[in-house]
Amino acid sequence: MLPRIQPIAPKRIQAPFDHDDFVYEVKMDGWRCLAYIENGVCRLISRKQNQYKSFGPLSTALAKLAVQNAIIDGEVVCLDAEGKSVFLDLMRRRKANAILYCFDLLWLNNEDLRSLPLIERKLRLRQLIRASRNRSLLYASHMERHGVRLFQAICQQDCEGIVGKYKRGTYTTAPTSWVKILNPLYTQKRGRQEIFENFRTKTEPASTVLNSQ
Repeated sequence: MLPRIQPIAPKRIQAPFDHDDFVYEVKMDGWRCLAYIENGVCRLISRKQNQYKSFGPLSTALAKLAVQNAIIDGEVVCLDAEGKSVFLDLMRRRKANAILYCFDLLWLNNEDLRSLPLIERKLRLRQLIRASRNRSLLYASHMERHGVRLFQAICQQDCEGIVGKYKRGTYTTAPTSWVKILNPLYTQKRGRQEIFENFRTKTEPASTVLNSQ
């Protein structure tokens, strides 16, 4: 049986930075989860250790990966035609279009990978996704060293932010080297609390999903 793992929570900082020992990824706007794949079944588990049960098509697609077992860290997202995450599409129940934006591989074929350097785990993750040709999986590409440049680019494209990670770091929750820098002008954040409240009052299933985060 696969172990239950607490996902790393990036620490928020105010300004981007450059560092030779860091890699930087685009932060997608969705729901964080760990995908547990075992015995032909995939369970999507939230940060609060609750199971997402409303992403059936995505779970089914991930269960088809040619692995004995695996644990993938990622974000459930819906993308527009330009490849940008659209949070409201998750709220509007367009769950058939949801994919998993994958940024770490913690377990593969009975091997615990958490003690490996991040850059090695990402290499194995990329190889797994490439070999699978599974359109429900999107590998989180990264930029080395140039966090400021990436942050400027995502702000110009109205994306949520970036995440910086020590490239030789192991997967440990405390202390963690993961940091996030958010775009202060990100338009999809406007009025989000009101949107949550509207969905809570209109539909109980949506409330259940929100409370599981």
